[in-house]
Amino acid sequence: MPETRLLFRDIDVPGIDRIDVYEQHGGYETLRKAVLDMTPDAVLAEVMASNLRGRGGAGFPTGRKWSFLPKDGRTRYLVCNADESEPGTCKDQEIIYKDPHLLIEGVATSAYAIGAEDAFIYLRGEFKVGFEILERAIAEAHAKGYLGDNVLGSGRRIEITLYLGAGAYICGEETALLESLEGKRGNPRLKPPFPATAGLYGMPTVVNNVETLCAVVPILAMGGQEYAKLGTEKSAGTKLFSVSGTVRRPGNFEVELSKVTLRELVFDLAGGPLEGREIKGIIPGGSSVPILTPEKFDTPLDYESLAAAGTMLGSGGVIVLDDRSCIVKSTLRLMEFYRHESCGKCTPCREGTMWLGQVLERIEAGLGRPGDLALLADLSENIEGRTFCPLGDAAIGVLKSGLQLYHDEYQAHIDQGCCPLGEVVR
Repeated sequence: MPETRLLFRDIDVPGIDRIDVYEQHGGYETLRKAVLDMTPDAVLAEVMASNLRGRGGAGFPTGRKWSFLPKDGRTRYLVCNADESEPGTCKDQEIIYKDPHLLIEGVATSAYAIGAEDAFIYLRGEFKVGFEILERAIAEAHAKGYLGDNVLGSGRRIEITLYLGAGAYICGEETALLESLEGKRGNPRLKPPFPATAGLYGMPTVVNNVETLCAVVPILAMGGQEYAKLGTEKSAGTKLFSVSGTVRRPGNFEVELSKVTLRELVFDLAGGPLEGREIKGIIPGGSSVPILTPEKFDTPLDYESLAAAGTMLGSGGVIVLDDRSCIVKSTLRLMEFYRHESCGKCTPCREGTMWLGQVLERIEAGLGRPGDLALLADLSENIEGRTFCPLGDAAIGVLKSGLQLYHDEYQAHIDQGCCPLGEVVR
């Protein structure tokens, strides 16, 4: 099962993180084409024609998002969300570490398209090495005239500023990211207004993640209509997937949307389960989406097919659970993460994740009570759709689906006072 590499085309080229090697492989030709031969509206039209959807999780059409910026003469900003913190997802960081100039070119080209002179790359606090790599790459781009007050002699000003956050999952939410970027506590904002009209410093702002902005480079290189021929009409192009868990070859893979199934990704590209084991469930879009069981492994990897299967494409973080993985323990680990990362702004998320964690801890410790599964379901219902931002819904994705799909395993923990897979928990 071959990959379809656009963003990862040169990822393994030795020295591609250096600007001279990047240029030897066609680097910055897209930016040159955009600022010297195209108007910003023409670049936007190509992105619209590509049918590119945001790769950060929500899947909103990128060109349409850019088109929402009001034409009222106010300063515009572009913000790159590099706060990759969804458990199971590590694709953006591989681009940053190995091919940083691809991101810089994508950011600069996108900034030109939306009329932003200042762009920001917001990295999560743990990406200190990535920060240093991008800092060096930006300096190289400045020296070659790809950034600055007169980009490639075009008279256009494009500057990129790096910002290192403090390491908070909530800052992956775009409005919390903007709050943090402004030097405030990273809590989500009430919407509306949306960032397109009142974003960074109250100005029109576009927030896209790393993979989305990098995709602008091949889109302009091959043309929006050609890019749209990859995948399907509603799920166009390629997508990066991070495969982790109990597989032989964990890692990042780039495939054409809809042309590869979840089974082919996990069993062919990632090598399948470890010897002597069977896969009982796969979380296909990062830790915030429902689990799929074997009868749905042949689902094509695209937004619509996965939604029809009862889950989401999300961030593309594929987490594999085999027959030795305890669903209660795995869910507890994820709930501990969400409980820790809740900003505490709204009661359902703050209190709900705490109570869910405590009940799961009790069950995992072999002290489960007869009504605990009903309590977990009730608590989940009181979180879903009732939180200020999507973190609450994200926290219960695996839990709700796990309670339905692996009810007997949950019940066995309570009835037996131990893990039915053989791990003594009391």
